[in-house]
Amino acid sequence: MQIRKIETFPLFYRIPKPYGDANGIKSYRTCYLIRITTNTGVEGWGECDDWLPTLHKGFHERIIPYLIGESIFNRIKMVQVIKKWHSRAAAAVSMALTEIMAKICGVSVCNLWGGKFRDKVPVYASFQSYSEDMDWQKHSLTAVEKAVNQGYKEVKLKIGGKSIVEDQQHINLVQSLLQGEMKLALDANQSYDISATLQWRPFLEAWPNLLWLEEPLEIKQVSNYALLRNRLVVPLAGGENIKTTKDFIPLLTQRVLDFITPDPLHMSGIDVYRETLSLARSFGIRITPHTYDGALSRQYALFAQASLEPWSKMKSDSIEPVEWDVMDNPFTGLLPIQPSNGEITIPDGCGIGLEIDLEMLSFYRWDGSSYT
Repeated sequence: MQIRKIETFPLFYRIPKPYGDANGIKSYRTCYLIRITTNTGVEGWGECDDWLPTLHKGFHERIIPYLIGESIFNRIKMVQVIKKWHSRAAAAVSMALTEIMAKICGVSVCNLWGGKFRDKVPVYASFQSYSEDMDWQKHSLTAVEKAVNQGYKEVKLKIGGKSIVEDQQHINLVQSLLQGEMKLALDANQSYDISATLQWRPFLEAWPNLLWLEEPLEIKQVSNYALLRNRLVVPLAGGENIKTTKDFIPLLTQRVLDFITPDPLHMSGIDVYRETLSLARSFGIRITPHTYDGALSRQYALFAQASLEPWSKMKSDSIEPVEWDVMDNPFTGLLPIQPSNGEITIPDGCGIGLEIDLEMLSFYRWDGSSYT
């Protein structure tokens, strides 16, 4: 069975009211989907994200010509070749070929991987806390309150983009709103050094509902993470931009993190992503996937989480939550699936068991213009 056709769908959305994190304010969201069709008519969808002009040129001038006519059974080989050119493009091809294989077998992606341990996976509401408004804290509180009313049980907020005093004031206000009834994660996007991080210590010790502190330092600072882990009571998390399984090894062997946060959109293939989960489990380290930038890649993270053995024998806390983007982003709706009471029910249909919204692909299709 051979690859006959590959279609690309670059998507662009200009955010009316920009928002952001410690990396800066975002004025747009992008997404890049591909659909691979075999010579027998079986289709599979994949997703990646990067600078759209680079992705589009790379797919049409190099990746698609390479893939056309290749056997779909050589998935690993093809992905390994493509990741040398562009690792995120390799992730999209890996997803699409995985779905094709599941459809050929007449099973869901989870069953292709050996079956599910659970039918539902928890998700947490992920926020970009900052805006260009003077009263950004008020806007943040309104958004968090909305998530509470929608049934989310866990939320993640950003720190590191304002002064430590402003950020601590913001989180104190959120904690007053939550009243300890929801779990809270904090993400600094690698914006601090050790000294700045330790300024949070009194607050972290006073808040019993904290899930984790995510990437306060550059993730490569393994020895500094070890120091923080010995001086902070809150669990530490990180790793969303790590591309390969082997690059997680220093973090795992030295046990400097309590959670790793791999992203299937940032790794060079869904097989590499699942290898990373298995490796973390073998070290007794928990996994809470970073899935902020893509609906399809998030769905694959949900499939992987559903198929992952429990980290604990505690029935109520046996699987870690997956990130769910609750900001203004229409691409979250590319797949017809939404959380209910902070959980996602895993579909059982063939392949991914869901249909991509083709009208949305047409409506938000990038016109090729510059968007800086």
